[in-house]
Amino acid sequence: MKIFCFTIFAASFNFLLGFAGIMSFGQAALFGTAAYLTAHAAKEWALPPEAAIGIGIAAALALGLVMGIFAIRRRSIYQAMITLAIAQMIYFAYVQASFTHGEDGIQSVPRGMLLGLIDLRNDANVYWLSAVAMLGVLFGLRRLMNSPFGMMLIAIRDNERRALSLGHNVDGYKLAAFGVAAFCAGVAGSMSAIIFQLATLSDAHWQLSGEAVLMALIGGIGTFGGPLVGAAVLVTMQHFLSSFGAWIVAIQGGVFVLSVLLFRDGLLPHALALVANLRRRDASSEDAAAPRTVEAVGQ
Repeated sequence: MKIFCFTIFAASFNFLLGFAGIMSFGQAALFGTAAYLTAHAAKEWALPPEAAIGIGIAAALALGLVMGIFAIRRRSIYQAMITLAIAQMIYFAYVQASFTHGEDGIQSVPRGMLLGLIDLRNDANVYWLSAVAMLGVLFGLRRLMNSPFGMMLIAIRDNERRALSLGHNVDGYKLAAFGVAAFCAGVAGSMSAIIFQLATLSDAHWQLSGEAVLMALIGGIGTFGGPLVGAAVLVTMQHFLSSFGAWIVAIQGGVFVLSVLLFRDGLLPHALALVANLRRRDASSEDAAAPRTVEAVGQ
């Protein structure tokens, strides 16, 4: 379930950088905002899970649009620094806010009954809910990128000046891209609060934004399955290497460096290219063997 949540989270960053060409280091603020608002709505306001998740996603979407309004005014590293600065302000606001309960966070978040029919206290139901949410986000992003809106985003990423010269509203498209990414991060944060029944300051810390970058780069920027591969690698490392304590950060850094050096396009594109090469070799071997077989039959 953690892999599913992190896949959605990594997909939000992957969408911004891989398809819209926007660098953002503020995804953790969106994730944390959705987690806190969902947890607060479910626990303090006793709202059903679908309403609590909706509030969390709406809050993340609103914050993402505000962040986008400021970020689209700049380019490259300045754009990334603006998103990081806003994310840090949000983080320190949550440190001081009373409803977040500081370092303790919001604990024992009730899962409740989804739509009054599905008991989310059953882990199997939560598992399938998180799986459906992940698949819905990935397929939704795929359909979006195959639409005219997605094609326009790619055109802006490849040549922004040309898109401007053709009269397109580049800033409007970029702001919409921020909104889509914020929605995805909101889904991930809201689902995390319901699944793990917890929302803490680590959900809004800048380190989580770094993990989104790490997952997207390991899996493959600009691919739809890359976030799933990257999330699976990172979460698996965190699970099985937890006994190493603080050294796990150094190990993750080493894996990241090796991935960048050896698989510059990510693990998924490299694996797909390897499979394609093996298929071509098999096909060429069969073609080479076919004439000899025919000749042998003739003799």
